[in-house]
Amino acid sequence: MTITDSLLAWLFWLSAAGVVYAYLFYPALIFGLSRLFGREPQAPAISDHALPRVSLLIAAHNEAAVIESRILNALAMDYPPDRLEIVVASDGSDDGTAEICHRYQDRIRVLNFPVRQGKPATLNAAIPTLASDIIVLSDANTFMQPGALRLLARWFTDPNVGAVCGRLVLNDPRTGRNVDSVYWRYETFLKKCENRLGGLLGANGAIYAIRKDLFTPLVAGTVVDDFVIPLVAKLRSGCRILYDAAAVATEESAPNLRGEFHRRSRIGVGGFQALTTLWPLLSPRHGWTAFTFWSHKVLRWLCPLLMIAMLVAASALVGYRLYQAALLAQATFYTLCVVAIALPPGNRFCRTARILPMFTGMNVALLVGLFRWIRGKHTGIWKTTARAQPSGALP
Repeated sequence: MTITDSLLAWLFWLSAAGVVYAYLFYPALIFGLSRLFGREPQAPAISDHALPRVSLLIAAHNEAAVIESRILNALAMDYPPDRLEIVVASDGSDDGTAEICHRYQDRIRVLNFPVRQGKPATLNAAIPTLASDIIVLSDANTFMQPGALRLLARWFTDPNVGAVCGRLVLNDPRTGRNVDSVYWRYETFLKKCENRLGGLLGANGAIYAIRKDLFTPLVAGTVVDDFVIPLVAKLRSGCRILYDAAAVATEESAPNLRGEFHRRSRIGVGGFQALTTLWPLLSPRHGWTAFTFWSHKVLRWLCPLLMIAMLVAASALVGYRLYQAALLAQATFYTLCVVAIALPPGNRFCRTARILPMFTGMNVALLVGLFRWIRGKHTGIWKTTARAQPSGALP
């Protein structure tokens, strides 16, 4: 084997090790570490009179189909009314969203920004006007269980807690049934393990709370604000970021593969973009946060490049029997992905087989996100997800 072939062989095996570590070994490792060195955070018991004042901020753009249901859901929260401020920030909506909100202006506050400026700018403008020390951020198409705000707010009796993320449950837009995928359950499992170690990364934009004084105005064009806001707070203050699986919100899943691909490519753009701000958290001095950031995020964002490197290296080494087999295995895998897309969704085997194209599609979306980030083809202006029907209250 020549020096070039040896380098290609190293490239192949290091790339393969990176992919296997990111998706298979890391989950097992973080589970073991969380049991050995972590502990489940214990929520404090808190009475009504001790609950902090909370501002629930809902950012919306052209959400006329769901905004009234969302407002009614917010008004139904089991939280002392004198300690709850509900604010809807309409970002350049031209479909009647702001007008619907104004029907409830005796019970909520409406911030109507007539010119669309993007979610980062909307949050930057809205948050300083909020009356409470604790802010809960949510989306217009998200519906919270009645006790969710109480569950989030109780953690802030600990002054070291800076942000708390709730649990998002995905529902089928047609049937309303829970459709948490294998991947979504996998991500929730990682969150729970990282939470035990104090290495939770970011939040979920559908349901999370943060101290107002820890909010740092977002840079124009920020894509994954729910990832950046809590981690910048941690970087600034060293605060704890917690996950409370009992604080539940529901949201419709993407109505089609195109919508899901678009969402994942935006996550890819936002992830690489966020590194320009959050890179100091990769330092070992940040302990478990640095470990989870490298393992759960950075390495996974690089997996599309690692998968391409495996394919290129195996093709270049096809003269060796081992790499002939490796190339055949990769070709078989991608063929099965194409076949799995065509399978009907009915039985368990077909649903399991769909993990293959989901995995590949996710990495293609991340690759597209990387190219969009390199080319600067991204903004902080979000596109409203197509709704199958007006959303209602929680089941």
